[in-house]
Amino acid sequence: MVDLWLTSDWHLFHENLIKWQGRPFANAHEMNEMLITLHNERVKPQDHVYNLGDVTMLRGSGAHRVEPLLQRLNGHQRLILGNHDQCPVEWYRRFFEKIKAINVLDHIIFTHIPIHECSIGRFTANVHGHTHSNPSPMPSLQIDSATQQVRVIPYVNVCVEKTGYAPIHFDDVRQRIRLLAEGNCAPKDIENAVRHKRT
Repeated sequence: MVDLWLTSDWHLFHENLIKWQGRPFANAHEMNEMLITLHNERVKPQDHVYNLGDVTMLRGSGAHRVEPLLQRLNGHQRLILGNHDQCPVEWYRRFFEKIKAINVLDHIIFTHIPIHECSIGRFTANVHGHTHSNPSPMPSLQIDSATQQVRVIPYVNVCVEKTGYAPIHFDDVRQRIRLLAEGNCAPKDIENAVRHKRT
């Protein structure tokens, strides 16, 4: 069986981000190793992974430091480019089977940066990265032109700060979307419940 996982905003080798985001690591080496370990504990070789961007801020001659880490990852890797993914596309192709700006699966749009609510109408949700430990935008409220019913279109943040530094299963993301769309929980309650379920 093939599972689908999502993750975002690893920022490999980014020492300052540990302080800025309050990541629970002593240094970048410890962070890098924990991200790889947690990834490989969940992701099997046959699984598919969407990384929603900002793999590293290193580029140019510094990017070679990231290569041994990316080579250790289980699964078939796909990359949604983030604002800090600025290496040449050829470099990313060595580690990611697919590289895109966005991806749509089951009417859910995957992006790095959350999309504006006026652009979300035909999707059921926006799964995104970029915002780290900050909350996602408030759900978009849209009027269904056929039924005149209000549709709630939630945003789901899969940055590692929101997923216990491990990839999150697509089924868990769908559960978050369903609960948010039904208005049964606040986003923070859903994030905590799903995170504790998988850890």
